[in-house]
Amino acid sequence: MSLMENKIIEVKKVVKTYKTGDTTITALTETTESFDLGKVTLIMGPSGSGKTTLLSMIGCVIYPTSGAVFFDGEEVSKYSEKQLAGVRLHKIGFIFQQFNLIEPLTALENVMQPLLLMGVSKSEALERSKIALEKVGLGNRFKNLPKKLSGGQKQRVAIARALVTNPQIVLCDEPTASLDSKSAVMVMEELKGLAADGKAVIIVSHDLRLRKYADRIIYVEEGVVSNTISNEDDYK
Repeated sequence: MSLMENKIIEVKKVVKTYKTGDTTITALTETTESFDLGKVTLIMGPSGSGKTTLLSMIGCVIYPTSGAVFFDGEEVSKYSEKQLAGVRLHKIGFIFQQFNLIEPLTALENVMQPLLLMGVSKSEALERSKIALEKVGLGNRFKNLPKKLSGGQKQRVAIARALVTNPQIVLCDEPTASLDSKSAVMVMEELKGLAADGKAVIIVSHDLRLRKYADRIIYVEEGVVSNTISNEDDYK
């Protein structure tokens, strides 16, 4: 596979601004970046820097104010909301800091949800979800409710849910922020393994300890994307 074929997401000259009354706030200045399959890309920056804005654009959650977003060569920034929802459901797995598990559902039922939304039969969704949980070492936790799981176990359920649709891209927003050190290492090793399997893993974090897991790091500060960090103290 060539370098060109490895590229799965590209943002070209994207800008994101918001209007508050008469004031225009620039969340992201003009940015051109691409993200590859088989790589862990770490997007770092202090709180409010614009890194989550960039992740949301990559994840087809928000439109750029100007510029274009391409997914596998297609300009998705021209898609309708319904088309973007389809891309998110079928092509992208999301992992969040607070896990976003549905409390009344078991681990297995939580993982099944994206498949059921896709119209997969309940029996197939059940089998695929069991396999996904087994892959993250939770084959003995199918029937546990989220309140009966540790933080690390909840995050691994969230990883299984993100993977059950076999997405090309896994997007993570502060996936280790709510975890102790041991659980954080386990989760990062899981994510590193996903990249080794050919997925594009893109992680937003302000935690400098995650740098050792990344194949590539980009920094966002005050809406400006660069390949260098200006002040490590801002991340602490």
